[in-house]
Amino acid sequence: MAADALEAKQHAHQLLDQLGPDQIAAVLQLLEVMVEPEDEPLTEEDRRAVAASREYFRQNPEGGVPLEQVAAECGFTIDQIRDHKD
Repeated sequence: MAADALEAKQHAHQLLDQLGPDQIAAVLQLLEVMVEPEDEPLTEEDRRAVAASREYFRQNPEGGVPLEQVAAECGFTIDQIRDHKD
């Protein structure tokens, strides 16, 4: 293993030691996906959802719904979302 890769691995271990149980669980899930990616084929429902999304953005090249609008529809302000801390 190259020295820089070994250093990176040691640094990752140091960072992991600083995480709480919920954060460790999230990192573990991410690592599992990275090491063993799911190669499941798309279902017919997945294909329809992708096609609908592509069609929406073809008809709406300016983009989707602004985050501010989604926040307002959910009863939040954008500042509340930006200031949210876990």
